[in-house]
Amino acid sequence: MSRYLVAVIDGTQARFLTLEPVEFEGHESGPNLVEHSGLHSAAKEMQGQELWANVKTGRNRGSSGQAHGYDDHRQNHLIEFERRFAQSIAGRLAELAQVHQARQLILVAEPQILGLMREAMSAHSLRQLSVQDIAKDLCRLSPRALHDYLAERSLLPAYQRAVV
Repeated sequence: MSRYLVAVIDGTQARFLTLEPVEFEGHESGPNLVEHSGLHSAAKEMQGQELWANVKTGRNRGSSGQAHGYDDHRQNHLIEFERRFAQSIAGRLAELAQVHQARQLILVAEPQILGLMREAMSAHSLRQLSVQDIAKDLCRLSPRALHDYLAERSLLPAYQRAVV
């Protein structure tokens, strides 16, 4: 059982961690952030023709060879891809919160994704969690560096070295 669930999200991936206490306090170093399986956004990783039929945006060639610009609404599609990714993250968070009986969720994400996550979490059964969020991209940090960063901000208990 872990009281803390940590989700670190950027545009292409979501990492899920729990803070696991040590078995013998004072004799083992800890608590430790343990990473669980994450999620990847396939749409964000796709490039050019994998995602769009026409790679260049806002162009249409007439028969005379002249082009005129238009809005092909790609930005709306990209936001919808992010919204769907946020929904899948919220579903995974609900599963992990139930399995690990988490009481607190620390959500670390880019500002735009953070807004989408707030919307997605209201649709899932995450109301029982106390949520604290940080609008920052920390997805590349190791679990230990992330733990130190969150402990400095008093969001997680600090890592304690074992007394020998």
